[in-house]
Amino acid sequence: MPDETGRPDVTRIWSGAPWEESVGYCRVIRMGPVVSVTGTAPVADGGGVHSPGDAYGQARRCFEIIRDRLAEMGVGLDRVHRTRMFVTDISRWSDYGRAHAEFFGAHPPATTMVEVSALIDPEMMIEVEADCWVP
Repeated sequence: MPDETGRPDVTRIWSGAPWEESVGYCRVIRMGPVVSVTGTAPVADGGGVHSPGDAYGQARRCFEIIRDRLAEMGVGLDRVHRTRMFVTDISRWSDYGRAHAEFFGAHPPATTMVEVSALIDPEMMIEVEADCWVP
Protein backbone atom coordinates (compact mmCIF):
# COMPACT_ATOMS: atom_id res chain seq x y z
CA MET A 1 0.00 0.00 0.00
CA PRO A 2 1.50 3.38 -0.96
CA ASP A 3 2.33 5.90 1.74
CA GLU A 4 1.07 9.50 1.69
CA THR A 5 3.75 10.41 -0.88
CA GLY A 6 2.50 7.71 -3.23
CA ARG A 7 5.62 5.56 -2.88
CA PRO A 8 4.55 1.91 -2.92
CA ASP A 9 7.70 0.78 -1.08
CA VAL A 10 7.10 2.90 2.06
CA THR A 11 5.00 1.83 5.04
CA ARG A 12 4.67 3.77 8.30
CA ILE A 13 3.32 2.85 11.72
CA TRP A 14 2.33 5.64 14.09
CA SER A 15 2.30 5.40 17.88
CA GLY A 16 -0.35 8.08 18.30
CA ALA A 17 1.98 10.25 20.39
CA PRO A 18 1.00 13.92 20.04
CA TRP A 19 4.55 14.99 19.23
CA GLU A 20 4.83 12.77 16.12
CA GLU A 21 3.15 15.48 14.08
CA SER A 22 4.84 18.45 15.74
CA VAL A 23 8.33 16.90 15.49
CA GLY A 24 7.68 15.12 12.18
CA TYR A 25 8.41 11.42 12.74
CA CYS A 26 6.69 8.03 12.97
CA ARG A 27 7.28 5.04 15.28
CA VAL A 28 8.34 2.60 12.51
CA ILE A 29 9.10 3.07 8.84
CA ARG A 30 9.76 0.46 6.19
CA MET A 31 11.40 1.54 2.96
CA GLY A 32 11.91 -1.50 0.79
CA PRO A 33 13.83 -4.06 2.86
CA VAL A 34 14.92 -1.57 5.54
CA VAL A 35 12.79 -1.23 8.68
CA SER A 36 13.75 1.38 11.29
CA VAL A 37 12.25 1.95 14.73
CA THR A 38 12.59 5.47 16.06
CA GLY A 39 13.97 6.24 19.51
CA THR A 40 11.71 4.30 21.87
CA ALA A 41 11.37 5.49 25.45
CA PRO A 42 9.89 3.59 28.41
CA VAL A 43 6.39 5.03 28.19
CA ALA A 44 3.76 3.36 30.39
CA ASP A 45 0.54 2.06 28.83
CA GLY A 46 -1.53 4.91 30.28
CA GLY A 47 1.13 7.55 29.66
CA GLY A 48 3.94 8.72 31.88
CA VAL A 49 7.18 6.87 32.56
CA HIS A 50 7.19 3.10 33.11
CA SER A 51 9.11 1.92 36.21
CA PRO A 52 10.77 5.17 37.39
CA GLY A 53 14.21 4.47 38.85
CA ASP A 54 14.32 0.88 37.51
CA ALA A 55 16.88 0.61 34.70
CA TYR A 56 16.02 -3.02 33.93
CA GLY A 57 12.26 -2.39 33.95
CA GLN A 58 12.59 0.63 31.69
CA ALA A 59 14.81 -1.26 29.24
CA ARG A 60 12.34 -4.16 29.13
CA ARG A 61 9.53 -1.71 28.40
CA CYS A 62 11.46 -0.19 25.49
CA PHE A 63 12.09 -3.64 23.99
CA GLU A 64 8.43 -4.65 24.47
CA ILE A 65 7.29 -1.55 22.58
CA ILE A 66 9.81 -2.23 19.78
CA ARG A 67 8.76 -5.90 19.57
CA ASP A 68 5.06 -5.02 19.45
CA ARG A 69 5.40 -2.29 16.83
CA LEU A 70 7.57 -4.50 14.61
CA ALA A 71 4.98 -7.27 14.93
CA GLU A 72 2.37 -4.84 13.56
CA MET A 73 4.54 -4.70 10.44
CA GLY A 74 4.94 -8.49 10.37
CA VAL A 75 8.59 -8.32 11.46
CA GLY A 76 10.10 -10.41 14.26
CA LEU A 77 12.96 -9.48 16.58
CA ASP A 78 15.11 -12.02 14.74
CA ARG A 79 15.26 -9.51 11.84
CA VAL A 80 16.81 -6.78 14.02
CA HIS A 81 20.43 -6.35 12.99
CA ARG A 82 21.29 -3.20 14.99
CA THR A 83 20.19 -1.61 18.26
CA ARG A 84 21.33 1.62 19.89
CA MET A 85 20.77 2.28 23.58
CA PHE A 86 21.00 5.83 24.88
CA VAL A 87 21.22 5.71 28.68
CA THR A 88 21.49 8.36 31.38
CA ASP A 89 23.56 6.21 33.77
CA ILE A 90 26.10 3.93 32.09
CA SER A 91 26.97 2.38 35.45
CA ARG A 92 23.63 0.51 35.13
CA TRP A 93 24.86 -1.13 31.91
CA SER A 94 24.28 -4.65 33.23
CA ASP A 95 20.59 -3.90 33.92
CA TYR A 96 20.07 -2.57 30.40
CA GLY A 97 22.16 -5.39 28.96
CA ARG A 98 20.22 -8.10 30.82
CA ALA A 99 16.96 -6.85 29.32
CA HIS A 100 18.57 -6.63 25.86
CA ALA A 101 19.79 -10.23 26.13
CA GLU A 102 16.30 -11.44 27.10
CA PHE A 103 14.88 -10.08 23.86
CA PHE A 104 17.82 -10.56 21.49
CA GLY A 105 20.01 -13.29 23.03
CA ALA A 106 18.85 -15.95 20.57
CA HIS A 107 19.72 -13.73 17.58
CA PRO A 108 22.13 -11.02 18.79
CA PRO A 109 22.32 -7.84 16.72
CA ALA A 110 25.17 -5.38 16.63
CA THR A 111 24.53 -2.89 19.42
CA THR A 112 25.78 0.31 20.95
CA MET A 113 25.19 1.71 24.42
CA VAL A 114 26.17 5.30 25.09
CA GLU A 115 25.59 7.60 28.03
CA VAL A 116 23.74 10.83 27.34
CA SER A 117 23.24 13.78 29.67
CA ALA A 118 19.43 13.63 29.57
CA LEU A 119 16.36 12.29 27.81
CA ILE A 120 13.10 14.14 27.18
CA ASP A 121 11.71 13.25 30.63
CA PRO A 122 14.11 13.34 33.61
CA GLU A 123 12.66 10.04 34.94
CA MET A 124 13.58 8.21 31.72
CA MET A 125 16.84 6.28 31.96
CA ILE A 126 16.96 4.72 28.45
CA GLU A 127 15.83 5.22 24.88
CA VAL A 128 16.38 2.58 22.19
CA GLU A 129 16.52 2.55 18.38
CA ALA A 130 16.39 -0.59 16.23
CA ASP A 131 17.09 -1.33 12.57
CA CYS A 132 16.01 -4.39 10.59
CA TRP A 133 16.67 -5.92 7.19
CA VAL A 134 13.63 -7.68 5.76
CA PRO A 135 14.21 -8.73 2.13
